Amino acid sequence: QVQVVESGGGLVQAGGSLRLSCTASGLTFDDYAMGWFRQAPGKEREGVSCISWSGGSTYYADAAKGRFTIYRDNAKNTLYLQMNSLKPEDTAMYYCAAGAVWGWGTCFPYQYKYWGQGTQVTVSS
Repeated sequence: QVQVVESGGGLVQAGGSLRLSCTASGLTFDDYAMGWFRQAPGKEREGVSCISWSGGSTYYADAAKGRFTIYRDNAKNTLYLQMNSLKPEDTAMYYCAAGAVWGWGTCFPYQYKYWGQGTQVTVSS
């Protein structure tokens, strides 16, 4: 049984930082591309950042470029998202997901099969 669990969300002031973590079990972690997605109230879920099996290729949404860094530790079956210079518009539920296909420059929710329950990020102004 595959389990994906996010952690690290919380309340932070604008300009602050958070590091999200995601652990996946029940699958061969380094066989899967991984991604971070977010969904704000009333909006569609969107890709924030995705990373290939080895970590050698990454994708960032325009909103994340220069502020967020995705990386993974395959020995620990863990994915991370370092978020700096947070803005109120980053407020959303953040989800981690695993997918068998690397999107080669894309990061869409439909490409990912296994999902966590999400961790809330709230950025106050």
